[in-house]
Amino acid sequence: MAGERDKGQGGREISSQSQVDAFLAKVRATPAPAAGPRGRLIFALDATASREPTWDAAMQIQAEMFNETAALGGLDIQLAFYRGFGEFVAGPWDGSAPAMLKRMSQVFCAAGQTQIAKVLAHARAEAGRGKVGALVFIGDCVEEDVDQLGRLAGELGLLGVRAFLFHEGADTGARHAFEHIAKLTGGACCPFDRSSASQLKDLLGAVAVYAAGGRRALENFSRQRGGVVLQLTHQLDR
Repeated sequence: MAGERDKGQGGREISSQSQVDAFLAKVRATPAPAAGPRGRLIFALDATASREPTWDAAMQIQAEMFNETAALGGLDIQLAFYRGFGEFVAGPWDGSAPAMLKRMSQVFCAAGQTQIAKVLAHARAEAGRGKVGALVFIGDCVEEDVDQLGRLAGELGLLGVRAFLFHEGADTGARHAFEHIAKLTGGACCPFDRSSASQLKDLLGAVAVYAAGGRRALENFSRQRGGVVLQLTHQLDR
């Protein structure tokens, strides 16, 4: 943000990035209940050939996003990806950021069709075995039946799994499909670019605020942050 404070919609002032970071730090510093289970988050990647031209640059952003996710603390993360001819891989749940980043660095692209339905179905299955707080997905295209994806997304929404989709590229059809999935789960869809790591941090921080303090806490946070975080509040209004 430029300057110490910026104007939001309707002239409302919103907090500077330093204030947002301080607010999030307080949220993250709040100790989890001693007997409560660790949070679980699925981090899924499209590793098909269409992403290969930008894969090296994208990997850096993905790694930054992963680090921001791990920095929330108290999270077990599962890395999943698809590529090639029907290949879908989901690794073990792990709370070690270095180990997970090592696994991510070993992923490479291979030609094949998108398998977003498998990602959603996998998240649904994992949520059936234990609470999954969120699904993060990074991709650039959709080559599947959008109605089927919508059905799976709706089932995730009923299970309380919010999907945060980051869209790379300019495919408007994919963008609309991603937005549809996000809407049905109560999550958000954002462009995949250099600001993605910060956006993911703020979005997941907003989810943490909502989980800890309910709707009023999220509304207060949304007014402070503005931007993509407002999408979560809007989802709750629908």
